[in-house]
This record gives sequence, C-alpha cells and structure tokens, in this order.
Amino acid sequence: MIPLKDDNPISSRPIVTYILIGLCVVVFLLQLGSQSYRTGQLFYSFGLIPSVLMGYDHLPMDLYVVPAYITIFSSMFMHGGFMHIIGNMLYMWIFADNIEDDLGSTKFIIFYLLSGIGAAMTQVLMDTHSQVPMVGASGAIGGVLGAYLINHTNARVLVLIPFGFFSQLIKIRALYVLGFWFILQFISHGGGVAYAAHIGGFVSGIILILFFNKKIIKKTKVVKGPWS
Repeated sequence: MIPLKDDNPISSRPIVTYILIGLCVVVFLLQLGSQSYRTGQLFYSFGLIPSVLMGYDHLPMDLYVVPAYITIFSSMFMHGGFMHIIGNMLYMWIFADNIEDDLGSTKFIIFYLLSGIGAAMTQVLMDTHSQVPMVGASGAIGGVLGAYLINHTNARVLVLIPFGFFSQLIKIRALYVLGFWFILQFISHGGGVAYAAHIGGFVSGIILILFFNKKIIKKTKVVKGPWS
C-alpha cells in the first residue's frame, strides 16, 4: 500500500515542511558526492551510534567530527540510499503539511524534532550496545504520522495497491493507511531498518500532538468579559 496524496486541504503554505524536505535532499546529494559516503565512514561520523551515545564506545579520531549527542539531529537528515529518501520524502510531502497547518511553523519544527528525539532514544534503548549507525528521517516522520492519525483520522488518502499488472488506485481513510504502516513496523524485520525508531517516533507523535493540541486550544479559547 503506497500513499500518493490526501484530500486534506491546508490554509497556509507549509514552509517548514518544504525546508525539511529540501534539507534532506541537499544533504543526500552532498552524501553522494562524498568519498566517505562510499566507504561508509560518513555514517559513522554523523549517524547515531547507540553504544557511542551511551558512552560504551568511542569513535576513532579520524571518524570523530561532532559530539555524540549532535548525531541525534544530524542523523535525521541523512539517508542510506535512493529508496530510503524517496519513501521518507513521499510520506513527508503527503502528511506533514497538515500537521504544520495545525500547529503553525514554529510549533511544528519543535514537534518534529521532539518526535525525532523520541524515535532515536527508542532505538538506542532497544540495544544500547549496538555499534550500527542509524540514519534517516523515518523516526521523526513517524511522529508526523502519529499526529496525523489523531488529528485527521477520517481524511481520505489515495493509495496504490500493487498487484503486478493489476495494481489499483483507491481512496481509503487515513486511519487504515497509517494503521497499516504502524502494524507493518512490528511484522517487518531485517534489512538494517531501525523499526524500533519508527514505532518510537509514531508513539511519540501521538503523545506530543495531544499536548500540542491542548496548548493550541487554550491559546485560542475566548475569555468572556463582563460586557459579554
């Protein structure tokens, strides 16, 4: 099931969403032009390595570029290949604009980064001694999907269901699209994919959006005065 677009209109231009997509694309292009990308060293320098973040291991000096805690953020803008970035940016393009529209640009970037942190720490805590670098925006985007599930459950999403030559386009509720994505994280294994980060990001997004929604409601609530 591949989402293509939703029928959920927005009231303002999603500038932060565009910037995030642009940053991920630019960073990926820079990766492709780097010799250390081909050798894999780039991922060790800027990817999130649980054992290094937790202090169990230390990078050799020739790989050390930024403090370990900075890699929580640098890893969010890196991707391991073309399919990795294409898939992530597709989900970002479809779903992030509505969440930015809900929260406003400033709150959205805070929400996005917090979701990414939640995703990263979930993956770290699942295996604190792992020496495998984690990269990708998937965890933070998982937070966006969790928020979309709460705020736009009944929105209709156009999806492609591939059956070889008999692929079909249908519109279904966001509840089913995002529910399917979430379940898939539990049943999919292998391939070096940080599924725990996806789940952690999704759950973080659900929790965070409830908090952010509450703040927005309080801010916009009309207070009646004695003249009302």
